[in-house]
Amino acid sequence: MDRMKCILVCLVACFFTLQLCVADPIFYESFDESFEGRWIVSEKDDYEGVWKHAKSEGHDDYGLLVSEKAKKYAIVKELDEAVSLKDGTIVLQFETRLQNGLECGGAYLKYLRPQAAGWIAKEFNNDSPYAIMFGPDKCGSTNKVHFILKHKNPKTGEYVEHHLKFPPSVPVDKLSHVYTAIIKPDNDLAILIDGEEKKTANFLKGDDFEPPLIPAKTIPDPDDKKPEDWDERAKIPDPAAVKPDDWDEDAPMEIEDEEAEKPEGWLDDEPEEIDDPEASKPEDWDDEEDGEWEAPKTDNPKCADAPGCGEWKKPMKSNPAYKGKWHAPLIENPNYKGIWKPQEIPNPDYFELEKPDFEPVAAVGIEIWTMQDGILFDNILIATDEKVAEEYRQKTWKPKFDVEKEKQKAEEAAAGDSDGNLSEFQKKIFEVLYKFANLPFLADYKLKIYNIIEKGEKQPNITIGIVVSVALVMLTIFYRILFGGKKAVAKATPEVRPAAGAAKPVNNEGSSSGEKEGDKENESEDAAAPRRRATRREN
Repeated sequence: MDRMKCILVCLVACFFTLQLCVADPIFYESFDESFEGRWIVSEKDDYEGVWKHAKSEGHDDYGLLVSEKAKKYAIVKELDEAVSLKDGTIVLQFETRLQNGLECGGAYLKYLRPQAAGWIAKEFNNDSPYAIMFGPDKCGSTNKVHFILKHKNPKTGEYVEHHLKFPPSVPVDKLSHVYTAIIKPDNDLAILIDGEEKKTANFLKGDDFEPPLIPAKTIPDPDDKKPEDWDERAKIPDPAAVKPDDWDEDAPMEIEDEEAEKPEGWLDDEPEEIDDPEASKPEDWDDEEDGEWEAPKTDNPKCADAPGCGEWKKPMKSNPAYKGKWHAPLIENPNYKGIWKPQEIPNPDYFELEKPDFEPVAAVGIEIWTMQDGILFDNILIATDEKVAEEYRQKTWKPKFDVEKEKQKAEEAAAGDSDGNLSEFQKKIFEVLYKFANLPFLADYKLKIYNIIEKGEKQPNITIGIVVSVALVMLTIFYRILFGGKKAVAKATPEVRPAAGAAKPVNNEGSSSGEKEGDKENESEDAAAPRRRATRREN
């Protein structure tokens, strides 16, 4: 009996030992200890931002902190052994907390492929080749959780960046969030935020990545030219139509209303504005330098109760005889051939894939440019089991998030709805609006819609107005799509970035990136010019 007990104890011990071995991640960084000596800070000149080993606000848990605003940062950790992404499931996971928000900056990780011979970690920079870039980025019209795969074209040998299309948006609060990317052996990809699946895709589907990993089988023939007699006009002016004899193109749109009469009590001799009787010439006014001083104007109080002041003129009304320029009515074009397109030919660069040719991951790096400080990275994990990632989320992220969430709720309840905080309902509304803004047919209007949404995030009391504004923009676009008309393209502020997807400051609504030279020159000119004569009332 004792022998059987001994065997059972050994079996149980072996089982738990096996489970522990299976549950071990490939790589894990908790930042419980200082990163110095283990992570290498880039010594390249551009990267002046100072990394700090610091506690997450309100917790005893440490992380890797972006400590200064408007700086470039780069730090890297080489793995003991390169991780293959080709066999089985691979989970990439890490936490970030935007303790001071994120107006313009990146908070993503780069998973570096093996570097060229002679490369050293302290030279890590934007040009260091990576296999995958993953994580949040928000600046200007960009608001997304990036997933970018650098894949080698088997025909050309060139590496191409393939961006996940329609990625999820970045949470707008200052709480801890955990980002998870699950690469599966069936070529599927899942993106999770706080353990909730936000996006799924397939690496080999043409609609999920831009550009697609597998090129199109055919392409437009670059040598095919549109014939000179090709007519693309669906409708044409009726050549048989004749302008009617009674059509007066010169008739004005408006005419005087001859039946109108001057209202009783109209003050013909009173001006609408008079010199402000309370105004006085400033003591420092110099007639030679500033010119003759004239009192500013103010509304004539005698006109307040009268129907009007000054010279009365008959009002204008619509001219019933107005027709405008005559145009021949449109008819179906008998020579219409449709919109011309070049013929398709086999794509010489086409190839087929059964699986992506993933590069192994040899190092984990953070290379960003951000206008915000207070970004905290923590609990970076690479694992082969989704359950392991879930266990780490429950152990390292969930307790912190719950505490932060309760504190946020208490602050919102104490401050009320007018203190500038977003309620949970409002956050969900803005998340939906961000998703709408990312729809393909709204691409030309994306920046305009983002600007409206961002105003709502800063002023929660106008949420309903923001929803109405976005709805009006979308209705206008639908109208133009359905009924035609010239499309007014929203002009986006260009984003100049040092790295693929890396956030750079954009001079957008009071940007802290500095004044433009032209603005400074204008200010100098204004300062040197003599003071303007105060001849009219300042509005």
